[in-house]
Amino acid sequence: MSISNDLLEILICPENRTRLRLVTLDYIQRLNEEIAAGNLRNRAGEVVQSPLVGGLIREDGKYLYLIVEDIPILLIDEAIPTEQVAWASSPCE
Repeated sequence: MSISNDLLEILICPENRTRLRLVTLDYIQRLNEEIAAGNLRNRAGEVVQSPLVGGLIREDGKYLYLIVEDIPILLIDEAIPTEQVAWASSPCE
């Protein structure tokens, strides 16, 4: 996954306009475990079925936006509420 630093500096959440940060590969792996178990849903309530390769998390940590083929998907209904996944450390790089 490759997103330029210039792009990262200007990306914001479409809902509350806060910064977005890349998540760690460990966090992506944890999310993929939940996807494999059928436990992860997006904001629209749909089960997430495809494994993730990257994501951007909102500054407040509440929602994760997918990165698909190096393109950030900044659709509010496609965001994943992070409350579904317990995580002990910071999910951000």
